[in-house]
Amino acid sequence: MKRLIITTILAIPGFVGFSQDGTLVEKIRISTVEDLIKYVKRVEKHDSAKYDISRFQNFEKVEVYGITYVSDGLRVKGFLLEPKGDGTYPCIIYNRGGSLDWGSLTHHVASIGLGELARLASKGYVIAASQYRGNGGGEGAEEYGGSDINDVLNLIPLLGSHVKADTSRLGMFGWSRGGMTSFLTLKRTDRFKAVALGCPSTNIVRSIVDRPELDKWWSGFIPNYNNDKLAILKKRSPIYWVEELPKKVPILILQGSSDIAVAPEENIAFVKKLQEHEIPYRFVMFEGGNHSLSTHRDEAFGQIEGWFEKFL
Repeated sequence: MKRLIITTILAIPGFVGFSQDGTLVEKIRISTVEDLIKYVKRVEKHDSAKYDISRFQNFEKVEVYGITYVSDGLRVKGFLLEPKGDGTYPCIIYNRGGSLDWGSLTHHVASIGLGELARLASKGYVIAASQYRGNGGGEGAEEYGGSDINDVLNLIPLLGSHVKADTSRLGMFGWSRGGMTSFLTLKRTDRFKAVALGCPSTNIVRSIVDRPELDKWWSGFIPNYNNDKLAILKKRSPIYWVEELPKKVPILILQGSSDIAVAPEENIAFVKKLQEHEIPYRFVMFEGGNHSLSTHRDEAFGQIEGWFEKFL
């Protein structure tokens, strides 16, 4: 077992220790935007965040922590949010969008930021979210749907060791690339009871046609990308392997009709595949909605909250 060397910062309360995959080794309380700025400057290699106060409105309702946990022997960064007070609560794993620093949970363009996760946690959920290996000051290098899927799976035992977490009621929430990540995760575990996704990437073979700049971007960090591009893209595109998804995990898909990052037609085709394979789903199209559904945020979160209330 790899020995983890943990350092603490004076005046910042935290939990530290040594352990195996899925174990929390550092937990730093974040109560304000100022706390977040200090935390990001301490742990991230590149300060990619722009701090919009409106993205952190719900911090007072919940407990928010920056965490370090172990995945494949690497120290990976993420966040943990939980309701205040005692009790046990159902759990949600959130899968962020974007890649590398772009779109991370501390990046200003993130479709879902910590404030939105705090809003969901305040409804009575313990939420764990990974920055994925190599991001946010974590060790290793992400692979956009490769070995970094282990960083999601290793949040399950992390939650299982948490006194407030009831992992018998476990859901998954993702946005954009986080949709692809969620489907890849579903292929490898039967632990999830329900999934909610915003504008998910379900066919990145199409994505490099719609957005050619992604081809060069992905070639910079997806292993062996230029050697076997089509196979790698199909492996990360759930529309090609819908039949491998669990048949009893209901999936909520929210889509904006004016989304320019993930074409609405991509997910219309995907839900037809879900229907063909008799996988339970709900598909909601928001007229005029963009990729982050920023002009439909309350209605979108009403759908998400109702979904998890029903199934968790």
